[in-house]
Amino acid sequence: MKNKKIKCDIYTRVSTTMQVDGYSLDAQKEKLKRYAEFQNMEIVNEYSDEGKSGKSVEGRPEFQRMLDNIENGTDEVQFVLVFKLSRFGRNAADVLNSLQRMQDFGVNLICVEDGIDSSKDSGKLMISVLSAVAEIERENILVQTIEGRKQKAREGKWNGGFAPYGYELVNGELQIAEDEAEIIRLIYDKFIHTNMGISAIAAWLNQHGYKKKKRQNNTLDAFAASFIKGVLDNPVYCGKLAYGRRKNEKVSGTRNEYRIVKQENYMLHDGIHEGIISETDWELAHQKREKTGVKYEKTHSLDHEHILSGILRCPLCGSGMYGNVNRKKKKDGTLYKDYFYYACKHRRLVDGHKCGYRKQWSEEKINNAVEEVIRKLVKNPKFEEAILNKIGSRIDTEEIEKEIEGLEKQHRQLTGAKARLGQQMDSLDIMDKFYEKKYQDMETRLYRLYDEIEGVENSIEEVKNRLLNIQQQKISEENVYQFLLYFDKLYDKFTDLEKKEFLNSFVEQVDIYEQEQPDGRFLKHIKFRFPVYFGDRETQELCWDNESTVETVCCLQKREII
Repeated sequence: MKNKKIKCDIYTRVSTTMQVDGYSLDAQKEKLKRYAEFQNMEIVNEYSDEGKSGKSVEGRPEFQRMLDNIENGTDEVQFVLVFKLSRFGRNAADVLNSLQRMQDFGVNLICVEDGIDSSKDSGKLMISVLSAVAEIERENILVQTIEGRKQKAREGKWNGGFAPYGYELVNGELQIAEDEAEIIRLIYDKFIHTNMGISAIAAWLNQHGYKKKKRQNNTLDAFAASFIKGVLDNPVYCGKLAYGRRKNEKVSGTRNEYRIVKQENYMLHDGIHEGIISETDWELAHQKREKTGVKYEKTHSLDHEHILSGILRCPLCGSGMYGNVNRKKKKDGTLYKDYFYYACKHRRLVDGHKCGYRKQWSEEKINNAVEEVIRKLVKNPKFEEAILNKIGSRIDTEEIEKEIEGLEKQHRQLTGAKARLGQQMDSLDIMDKFYEKKYQDMETRLYRLYDEIEGVENSIEEVKNRLLNIQQQKISEENVYQFLLYFDKLYDKFTDLEKKEFLNSFVEQVDIYEQEQPDGRFLKHIKFRFPVYFGDRETQELCWDNESTVETVCCLQKREII
């Protein structure tokens, strides 16, 4: 009488549709079928996950379906055949959990190539050991990688990934790229020696024709606030190397999910590369960054705000003029009415000499002139129509979204390559006479992949910040446009602080003549943060010092606005 055949399922997996370690899916299946035939087994189902990572059960739908069918007991199988244990899973906990689920329903695992049968005590023990060893090896590789990167930072060597803007990689070392370094020096100079903030510097660079050199980690040549912030916060530019500014932290409640978290405390070492700026400039910029957003505590005239402080520019050196107060006492000790004025306090020209502009301008006079210009803008009959069209209009972020999509695709590819390399390392035959050489080569490739992944992650963060800045600016624009529709009715009811906040959100720069002109004019140029509609055109600037300026704009130079 012929023996009844034992029922079994076979499961195969490769991380890509391509051959892995000389064994494609078809090769795995063929070997499992020959084994089943030799052992007088009947194959009931064939399950296969192509292009799926073995990191966890959740990422392998066919594997999950096989476990569900086993638990349902529909096929009455006794064994699952796999080519190697590494095809069953790479995470020790997942391997053992899945095996326990199978054994709870009387199904055991046979790893054909490894010669392991979980129905035997020795087989189950071997599975536990091999799974744990594989996981420990991967953890060790990660630890070694991290320690290696730390040591490189201690030695002042670049840790891999894309070179920061302003530098290029030559034989793995940072070398100054002069065509980019010019921009870095300019950013620090503007931030340290003017009252310009991060957004203002980005806008200034874009408006003055500077283009960001396109590199492998970006596709746009415009400067964004996030880029300026990154430059000012990166100590690499003063010859230092930071390690550990970002850390991959495990997401609580998950087994294999991680997220990038910025760290407040990190390692800082002297680099072997040359700094683009001095340590003094770095410290000055760093101090200003730490103070950003801290409000100045007033000691007098608490209800008064210097509305155009920082917006009004010195006609001699171009730096921001600041508000001040002149408080004089009468003979009886009482105070005269406070006299508020704008003056240049920047004290330095671009060439390093002290600014000699000593004139003090009445705040009331300047403020009223700028306010009157805006009133004339909003009274234009076509202005309301133009503004309403702008409110709710869609911003085009397609190019940036494509850039993010491309970077995320690149990140997935690199992560997949890292996973596949880990599988190959797991699958190396320790008895192979070239085992050590193969393992070292793979380890070197793994280090490079970690560097590339970090570089792409940094780029994703930068581009996402750029997108967020654009979206936030759009919201700011709409708020300003909404208010402009009711400017005449609301502005006079504002406090000085509210007026200052509005003008700072709408007006970027006000230029004046050194002296009042013979016809009474003193306003020279006003630049707005967002386009406005004036006359029959859209504009972002009004200029009274330009002969080509259209008549409708020139009418604003009349003495009546003073």
